[in-house]
Amino acid sequence: MQVYRYLDIGTSKPTPAQQEIVPHHLLSIVNPDEDFSAAQFMARARQAIADITARGLIPLVVGGTGLYIRALTRGLFTAPEKSEELRTALRHTAEQGGKESLYKLLQEQDPLSAQKINPHDVVRIIRALEVLYLTGAPISRHQQAHAFDDTPYNVLKIGLMRDRSELYHRIEERVERMIGEGLREEVQSVLARGYTSSLKPLQSIGYKQMAAFIEGHRSWEEAVREMKRDTKRFAKRQLTWFRHDPDIAWIMLPDARDEAAIKMKNFLKPEIN
Repeated sequence: MQVYRYLDIGTSKPTPAQQEIVPHHLLSIVNPDEDFSAAQFMARARQAIADITARGLIPLVVGGTGLYIRALTRGLFTAPEKSEELRTALRHTAEQGGKESLYKLLQEQDPLSAQKINPHDVVRIIRALEVLYLTGAPISRHQQAHAFDDTPYNVLKIGLMRDRSELYHRIEERVERMIGEGLREEVQSVLARGYTSSLKPLQSIGYKQMAAFIEGHRSWEEAVREMKRDTKRFAKRQLTWFRHDPDIAWIMLPDARDEAAIKMKNFLKPEIN
């Protein structure tokens, strides 16, 4: 979500002061009503990495979006172009029978993909069904054929872990901090620019609940409670995703920061002939 302009507080985008200290890339590069995919991220991120390494520097990729990290480090299969007509029909199905009906359809026709996609992630469910209908083969089969073997980088992956109770406490504090920093005003400003709350980035955690409050669909208490609840659920899904990656070196915070530093130093040591 940090690729979108105007969405700063709710995405915890690095502050201007932080960006003065360390150069950041791919922040605020598209408007909220523009499409932005994992394939676009991969192309732009790989170009940024090429520019950085050409200057003799080493890039750090920091974030928590598993699909985008996999796209960057292992590539994506060549997918068919989107069909707006088909997507509209699938969205209509979800509106008529609920997103559960759409997920059930995916379970019946591509059970392997259904196991990997959250039942509430309508965007990914529609994309999986779209690929199935356009190509005649499930997206899981395309992924298996690709094998994600486009690996242009030597990568050290470090996963940061905290005690679950502490993590949830920090999530609640983070929500309160974002509200204190002006999340409500930020969402009001974005809506005032003419962007609708149905746009994909404004359906992300924090923005969705705050927009619902502003538009009178949630009370303040409900909006804040749902923000905290949904962020915790998202954190849990992230951990599930990343635990399937055997390449990640897990570091328990805050006591193991030295261990992370050692891993990085060893990784960066020049090979001994």
